[in-house]
Amino acid sequence: MTYIDPHIHMLARTTADYEAMAAAGVVAIIEPAFWIGQPRTSVGSYIDYLSTLVGWERFRAAQFGIRHYCSIGLNSKEANNERLAEEVMQILPRFLLKEGVVAVGEIGYDEQTPAEDKYFRAQLELAKELNMLVQIHTPHRDKKRGTSRSMDVCIEHKLAPDRVVVDHNNEETAQEVLDRGFWAGFTIYPGTKMGNERMVEIVRRYGSEHIFINSSADWGVSDPLAVPKTAQLMRERGIAEEHIRRVTYENALKAFTAGGQMAESDWLSPPAIDQRTLFEGNSVLRGGQEPRIEGKRTKERMLIE
Repeated sequence: MTYIDPHIHMLARTTADYEAMAAAGVVAIIEPAFWIGQPRTSVGSYIDYLSTLVGWERFRAAQFGIRHYCSIGLNSKEANNERLAEEVMQILPRFLLKEGVVAVGEIGYDEQTPAEDKYFRAQLELAKELNMLVQIHTPHRDKKRGTSRSMDVCIEHKLAPDRVVVDHNNEETAQEVLDRGFWAGFTIYPGTKMGNERMVEIVRRYGSEHIFINSSADWGVSDPLAVPKTAQLMRERGIAEEHIRRVTYENALKAFTAGGQMAESDWLSPPAIDQRTLFEGNSVLRGGQEPRIEGKRTKERMLIE
């Protein structure tokens, strides 16, 4: 099987993770813009970060056979620094229009402050103006209220539910998100979000419509192989293959290709891999590493492999 991880922070991961993900069947990923672990001090650091998402990281993934896409936005934690937030809002449109940007995100609430609400709403209006999808971060604390509030605000701003991904769901939020017609993302992240055994039971209870899973792997204790590992556990627990494929591939594909920046053909017939290729003078190679050089892969060749 092949998999899509629709929420992963690869800037914080190593090249070895790309190799392991590709070997496990991950063909495409989406990297939402988010907090880097400490407060950014200026809009310049935001510009450099977003430039990396649409530039180097996209290049690095391709050198290991994975298609990299991203969503761009002002995250909820840093929305509380209103001086920085105002400057970031000015630069977002130019990044949202870059190749490979599939959504405005991840945006939403953290502590559910007035500042977070202000910039969440501003970015929803930006998504409407640019006809883009929205990728929502739901809060770790008071999650049920924050998730309901996020959807209420989207409806208030007249966004269609099927143009909004509500992420980091759990047993407490799943029913409402699905009942209201939003895409329900579930993050398999040790200790703080969903475990893969709990995810099996979610699919057993709710089925596979409008649900997909991701790893949200980042600089914390997390697993970039969470999607294929959870798929394997589902098989072992008797979940039908059609449901597994929907929640690990097809639903994410349907949700994120709606914006026109992502297509299945991107990885079914990708460019050749030549790790001698440079990005702004740099390659993915280190020291005396032997470059990987391969001809163009076709859909037929992938099926044989």
